[in-house]
Amino acid sequence: MEIKVLGPGCANCHKMEELAKTAVKELGIDAKIEKVSEIQEIMRYTMSTPGLVVNGKLRHAGKPLPSLGKVKELIKAEA
Repeated sequence: MEIKVLGPGCANCHKMEELAKTAVKELGIDAKIEKVSEIQEIMRYTMSTPGLVVNGKLRHAGKPLPSLGKVKELIKAEA
């Protein structure tokens, strides 16, 4: 599984990355988590950050941040 966290490096983007890492660990899923901060790459998916892309599909963009439970649901839906 491939997960991308989209964001320029703001506090919310770091929080989204932590949520993704925690969700993957708790679900026991083997996933590669990549932090994407390049604006051109982010714009391929969304104009709103932070974003969460799972297996090439945009699953969340913008604020408010989803809860850990919601992030787990989004990841499980693509597993």
